[in-house]
Amino acid sequence: MKLCYEGIQDRAPWEKAGIRLPAFDWKAMCAETQRAPAWVHFGAGNIFRGFIAKLQQSLLEQGLVQSGVVAADTFDYDIIDQIYRPFDSMALLVSLLPNGTLEKEVVASVARGLRAGAAFPEDMERLKVIFRSPSLQMVSFTITEKGYALADLAGKYFPSVQADFENNPANCTHAMSMTAALLWERFQAGGAPLAVVSMDNCSHNGEKLRGSVLTVAREWQTRGFVSQAFTDWVSDEKCVSFPWSMIDKITPRPAKEVEEALDALGVEDMSPIVTGKNTFIAPFVNAEKPQYLVVEDSFPNGRPPLEKAGVYMADRDTVNRAEKMKVTTCLNPLHTALAVYGCLLGYHSIAAEMKDPQLKALVETIGYQEGLPVVTDPSILSPKAFLREVIEERLPNPFMPDTPQRIATDTSQKMPIRFGETIKSYMARPDLDVTELTGIPLAIAGWLRYLLAVDDTGAPMPCSADPMLETLHGQLSGVRFGEPGSFAGKLNAILSNETLFAVDLCKAGLAEKITGMVREMLAGPGAVRAVLGKYIAAL
Repeated sequence: MKLCYEGIQDRAPWEKAGIRLPAFDWKAMCAETQRAPAWVHFGAGNIFRGFIAKLQQSLLEQGLVQSGVVAADTFDYDIIDQIYRPFDSMALLVSLLPNGTLEKEVVASVARGLRAGAAFPEDMERLKVIFRSPSLQMVSFTITEKGYALADLAGKYFPSVQADFENNPANCTHAMSMTAALLWERFQAGGAPLAVVSMDNCSHNGEKLRGSVLTVAREWQTRGFVSQAFTDWVSDEKCVSFPWSMIDKITPRPAKEVEEALDALGVEDMSPIVTGKNTFIAPFVNAEKPQYLVVEDSFPNGRPPLEKAGVYMADRDTVNRAEKMKVTTCLNPLHTALAVYGCLLGYHSIAAEMKDPQLKALVETIGYQEGLPVVTDPSILSPKAFLREVIEERLPNPFMPDTPQRIATDTSQKMPIRFGETIKSYMARPDLDVTELTGIPLAIAGWLRYLLAVDDTGAPMPCSADPMLETLHGQLSGVRFGEPGSFAGKLNAILSNETLFAVDLCKAGLAEKITGMVREMLAGPGAVRAVLGKYIAAL
């Protein structure tokens, strides 16, 4: 069985294998998307293929839309060349249930995959045509939080971004510059309204996206590349809206067990690849079953009826509260804590960590004891029920092949939201004492200890990719495992960095506690475990 249009025409073997096939006319969908494109998505990875594309598939099968999604990638073109085009842009979604069973479905709502880069003029011309089309209603993104960043922690623009400012819109490389350039195409073609929607897992994602796109537009305006009328158009949310959203679904790296299961069923060519940009990806997506998407209902050119596919459409305040509930309290802080300690303690599975009494107690402390007192209640979801599902069902799912090493990626970008916001909430409440926090300081201390790239046995340990890794390693230069005194005076510059933590931890009164924890963790082999035991036992 081959995953492509021709390969699924003989439905019998797929159905015998328990693989659900799309219930709509794929060729008609592709033709309608070509004629009147309505949705472009940037970021062609697993969360898109295993969640967002599935939303459109549901709408296609209900007969509520006729066109599909055009997927584009500005970063890893091998995904398009090796994962999309050989399979007619289809994906095999495998949902991993806690009882060990697999739900399998072919997702075929992506009409085409495009490489968004100057080296691919045909693909770029197609994107320009799509952006000029009045039928286009929305452009969405899953490019990770760092994809929106234009500058480093010191506020200095990245070289690629500065180069985009100096070049004209036709020669840009950064995702935000590319977005601004394509909006410029749309403006020049009549300026039909459009919704530009971040679906990334970060706080105030729509605000981040809008700020970055506007920065690029204004820099180009000062250089005469675009007009004042264009920046005014992008600034007017009646013309170009930037809805906020909250997304939640875990889509880990492809698991060997899933690959083998599909191979045993007779599905061909399911082996993962490693792209030139070091993305580990497969024609299939393995993911957990639970999923949540809350989107601000601000679409000036209309939108698909996403609520019919299970999306919560709401006002901005509700989206903000739902996102803040998840990102600052009920999931993301727990994930980050498990990530850094899992790496330090030699774990390679989030589910296995949840069997560790100390680590489970740590995330319960961060969630129930420290997070819920300041949680924002979105009203459409119960924070306590959401947290319980995370701790008791989702994170312990033994069939989810998610690793602390994957979750530890880009932790510097996550610290301000996942921990800083809760710290700020404590500081703002006269009835709460921020210095009584223990789980959150433990998570921060664990991350600082993790940055030394030495595990709890004293063996070298690679740190996951992070745009600030080199800078942070430089600030910790001279700190040595087994020498607690070697980091004297080294942490203040990090802990006082409000960009890194969203708050000056020295002024917050937590620096001494965190510093003490890091000092204890440097004592020697087993010190990280000992510190966990000491502080968890005291709770």
